[in-house]
Amino acid sequence: MNRDTICVQGGYTPGNGEPRQIPIIQSTTFKYDTSEDMGKLFDLEADGYFYSRLQNPTCDAVARKIAALEGGTAAMLTSSGQAANFFALFNICQCGDHIVSSSTIYGGTFNLISVTMAKMGIDVTFVSPTCTEEELDAAFRPNTKAVFGETIANPALTVLDIEKFAHAAHAHGVPLIVDNTFPTPVNCQPIAWGADIVTHSTTKYMDGHGAAVGGAIVDSGKFDWMAHADKFPGLCTPDESYHGITYAERFGREGAFITKATAQLMRDFGCCQSPQSAFILNLGLESLHVRMARHCENALAVARFLEQHPKVAYVDYCGLESSPYYPLAQKYLPHGSCGVVSFGLAGGREAASTFMKSLRLAAIETHVADARTCCLNPASSTHRQMNDEQLKAAGVPAELVRMSCGLEASEDLIADIAQALDKV
Repeated sequence: MNRDTICVQGGYTPGNGEPRQIPIIQSTTFKYDTSEDMGKLFDLEADGYFYSRLQNPTCDAVARKIAALEGGTAAMLTSSGQAANFFALFNICQCGDHIVSSSTIYGGTFNLISVTMAKMGIDVTFVSPTCTEEELDAAFRPNTKAVFGETIANPALTVLDIEKFAHAAHAHGVPLIVDNTFPTPVNCQPIAWGADIVTHSTTKYMDGHGAAVGGAIVDSGKFDWMAHADKFPGLCTPDESYHGITYAERFGREGAFITKATAQLMRDFGCCQSPQSAFILNLGLESLHVRMARHCENALAVARFLEQHPKVAYVDYCGLESSPYYPLAQKYLPHGSCGVVSFGLAGGREAASTFMKSLRLAAIETHVADARTCCLNPASSTHRQMNDEQLKAAGVPAELVRMSCGLEASEDLIADIAQALDKV
């Protein structure tokens, strides 16, 4: 099916007389007639449900839709985008391992990888998304287990050269994990360009209405784990904590990664999405293909206005012909990128503060990718744990403002920005 049709009807097909909308199975547990029936589920020998921390019919239906949208073979929902990124990495990394990551990623993810996972004994080398192939190759070590990046970085808005990073990852026998939150599969399918695992903060455009926190992981089903068995013992050797199952042998390329993440990580960490949140997420997915076009249209209009304003030092939006990422955007995002525009005020940190206080229509929120326009100065909020040097390295200097253009009339958004700039 076309992606537009998958947004509306994917993941769930009702039978005769069954609910047209995905049912909310708001139950923690599921009844079976015999212990033997339930035992088959625990041995992963039969399909079914026994506890909603691991799997739930509502969540699985929505996960199937997201997998279909991304062109993957299996998917799972998590409690948040942070949980999705952590699971995607920790599913194949352990103490003593190493990750290569783009440096311009969301501040929370940067902190997850550089601080929290470092405490677990997992090291990281950050590289610029614009690094040369030689610089990228030099970042790998014998113990490297994954490469990570964001299709469009939040909030720096750099565009990842997916093919370049995928080629480097595969040359070293490891998968490329791409966070595709900002463009969504409506505007980009990283798997088609070589990514192996795709993650999402479904809290953003997929939900689209600021109603439910969530995340998702999609497996392409293309990475050959057994061909690199020495690198991925968690997938390629028996899991003694789960009846000695070897995931890559039992479930193959198409299902090993998600099965292990569910049976092992979700079992132990419990970062599950609720059926109610999954139901809300699905309502957002049904209109995703329509909303993304309007978000991109509004963002481009705002970016063009800002680019001509004397009080604006620079504008970061890959849809602008002046953007250094415009060529990559034309390659990977020909139908639009996202509704987020980042820009720096010529007056620096003080000017950014005045601008933020003067907005009337755009709300100051620690959020992005919503039906309503929201705005943020990352240096004073989401990225405040970083020093000035780290802020610059992450592409979010103190004067930078991130504006997420909603679904309002672009004329009203521009009028609000204009009056706020007048106060600077």
